[in-house]
Amino acid sequence: MSSEISPKAEVSPKAKIGDGCKIYPFVYIEDDVVIGDNCIIYPFVSVLNGTRMGNNNKIYQCTVLGALPQDFSFTGDETELVIGDGNTIRENVVINRATHVGGKTIVGNENFLMEGSHISHDTHIGHCNVFGYGTKIAGSCEIGNGVIFSSSVIENGGTRVGDLAMIQAGTRFSKDVPPYIIAGGNPIAYAGPNTTMMSTRKIEERIQKHVANAYRLLFHGQNSAFDSMLQIKEQVPDSNEIRNIVDFIKTTDKGIISKL
Repeated sequence: MSSEISPKAEVSPKAKIGDGCKIYPFVYIEDDVVIGDNCIIYPFVSVLNGTRMGNNNKIYQCTVLGALPQDFSFTGDETELVIGDGNTIRENVVINRATHVGGKTIVGNENFLMEGSHISHDTHIGHCNVFGYGTKIAGSCEIGNGVIFSSSVIENGGTRVGDLAMIQAGTRFSKDVPPYIIAGGNPIAYAGPNTTMMSTRKIEERIQKHVANAYRLLFHGQNSAFDSMLQIKEQVPDSNEIRNIVDFIKTTDKGIISKL
């Protein structure tokens, strides 16, 4: 099955376009681009060198994929933006490719990027995340799975957000946000476990209580994060979710957010 490419689109003959794609007028696609099957690319989208896109993605008007990194250390290296399957990328989104040779900006599967969001160079994003209107993710961030960013969130460079976390609207942060929590405000602070998303993902109520207990020890105790982690391992029954929390805290470089 061939793709439907408008004659008014500017598509390099060197670009690799999969089957069943629809490319609207005034789309611009450069040489070193790979697009999978059944993708829809609406008018005025630019897909630039280094972009590798999977199947069943929808890219809306005026989005730029594979934009050069806005990083003063960028010297023109050949780098990549890798996008998985089933993503919806709405109007005016910009996603930068990586900075240094061999580097990749990665967007996983089934993410929803709302209008005006921006994903910067070398950031790695998992699956099934939502990026609200005008959310800006700086360079070299790591975002897990099932994360929700409300509108106008700013995540500063090199920080991480764990699975099933939710960041409230207008929040900006420079420290790591652990999994399964709600966080917000300026300065950002812990606002409780994200029971809604845990229930949506069918995490047992028993496990949810263990997660809440772990965060009670971390955010409402009098101990350091390191000592709280030891308490969690000693006092909270083991599960994949508890291990995820402990591993996240153990590997933080920026430190984690504080309590209210």
